[in-house]
This record gives sequence, C-alpha cells and structure tokens, in this order.
Amino acid sequence: MLLIHCPYCGDRPELEFSYGGQAHIARPSKPESVTADQWVEFLYLRSNPRGVHAERWRHVRGCARYFNALRDTRTDRFIATYKAGEAPPQQSGSTP
Repeated sequence: MLLIHCPYCGDRPELEFSYGGQAHIARPSKPESVTADQWVEFLYLRSNPRGVHAERWRHVRGCARYFNALRDTRTDRFIATYKAGEAPPQQSGSTP
C-alpha cells in the first residue's frame, strides 16, 4: 500500500486521501471584472506535465485538511508534501 505523508498527521495509507487538482492556482482578485474566457481558464485549464507536478490533496479520513504535494506523474512517487500556503520545496534539476 502506498503511504502518503500528511504534513499535519504523518504517514498514512493512500485510501485516506483525495486528489484536489493542481496546486497554486490563484483565484482572481476581482471576480466581477473577469471575462467569461478568463473564468474558463481559471476553472478548467490546468497543466498536465509528464514529470514533477505540484498538486493539492486532502486528508479526508484524517485531519480533513488540504495540503500540497510534489508528485512525479511518471512514477506516481511523492517527492515532498507541504502545508497549504507554503512555497513548494526546491528540487534539484526540476521545477514544479
């Protein structure tokens, strides 16, 4: 079984977690001035890289908190996890 490190609770089985999409997507600061095309981009368009990717996860069956993770999409290996609101850790030779 895959263990995922929750930055709040420690290592827990993958069945306790839920994927929440790409991390570090900023909501528009003035939603009333955003065009329909800009809303489409904010809501639906995400990168889907092959390699290291910054993602949001939620510890649904634990602390219920959101956190971010760097995960290699080629191997499904979690490289690092970090609390929501923190900057991603620097990885040698790759960028999220």
